[in-house]
Amino acid sequence: MASLKELKDRIGSVKSTQKITKAKQMVAAAKLRKAQAAAESARPYAERLASVMGSLAGKVGKSDSAPLLLRGTGGDTKHLLVVVNTDKGLCGGLNSNIVKEAKLQAKALAAEGKDVSFYLIGKKGLAPIKRDYADAINDRFDTSAVKNIGFTEAEGIADDLVAKFEKGEFDVAHLVYPTFKSALAQDPTTVQLLPVPAPQLAETSEAVVEYEPGEEEILEELLPRYVKTQLFGALLEREASEHGASMTAMDNATRNAGDLIDKLTIQYNRSRQAAITTELIEIIAGAEAL
Repeated sequence: MASLKELKDRIGSVKSTQKITKAKQMVAAAKLRKAQAAAESARPYAERLASVMGSLAGKVGKSDSAPLLLRGTGGDTKHLLVVVNTDKGLCGGLNSNIVKEAKLQAKALAAEGKDVSFYLIGKKGLAPIKRDYADAINDRFDTSAVKNIGFTEAEGIADDLVAKFEKGEFDVAHLVYPTFKSALAQDPTTVQLLPVPAPQLAETSEAVVEYEPGEEEILEELLPRYVKTQLFGALLEREASEHGASMTAMDNATRNAGDLIDKLTIQYNRSRQAAITTELIEIIAGAEAL
C-alpha cells in the first residue's frame, strides 16, 4: 500500500498534468476557430473550380490532344498514395485513422495486382507506415518547420507530384487526408488526385459556353491550379482536424485527470484516517498498560 507521502506526491503530479492539458485544450480551441474558418472558406472555391473544370473536361474528354494531367499516362499499374498527416501528436486517434485508411487503400490496390507506393506529408504518418511498407515510401514533404501552413506549401507539393507524374513514376495518385466535420469528428477521405478526374456536372447546371482560347489551352493552366487547390484544401482540413482532435483529446485528458485526483484524494484521506486511528489505538493501549 502506498504511503501518505507517495499519495500526496502523486496527487500533486496529476494536478500539474491537469493544468498542462487544460492549457493545451484552451490553445487548441483558440486555434480551431481560425483553422475551421479557413477550411470552410476554401471549400466553395474548390467546388466552383471543379465545376468550371468539369465543363471544360467534358468537351475535351480523354483525347490525345487533352493535357497529360487529364488524359493520364495510359497505364493503371503504378499507384501513389499521398497521405496527409499532422506534424504534432496529442490529437487523439486522428493520425492512426488516416494511416488505417491509407493501409486499407494500399491493401485493396495490392489485391488488384497494382504496385503501391507512398508520398507522405507530415511526420506522424512516417513511423506507422514504415513498419509495414518500409520499401514503398516514395518520398515525403516536411511541413514541421512551417508555422502557418499556406498555399506556398501546397504549390511545392503539387509541383513535385506533377513532375513525378510527367516522368512516369506513377500512373494514378490518390490523396488521403482528414475532412473536418466537427471537433468530435474528422473523417479520413480518399480522392483521386492524378490524373485529374473530370467532375460530373448536374444536368440543370449545364449551359452552352464557348471558351476563348480553346479548351485545351485553358485546361493546361487550370489543371495544375486544380491540383494545387486540392492539396491546399487538404492541408487546411488537416489543420482544422488537428486542432479539433487536440481540443477533444485534451478535454478528455483533463476530465480523466480530475477523476484520478478524486480517487487518489479519497485513498489519501482513508489512509490518513487509518494512520490516525492506529495512533489513537496505540496511545489508548499504552495508557491502559500504565
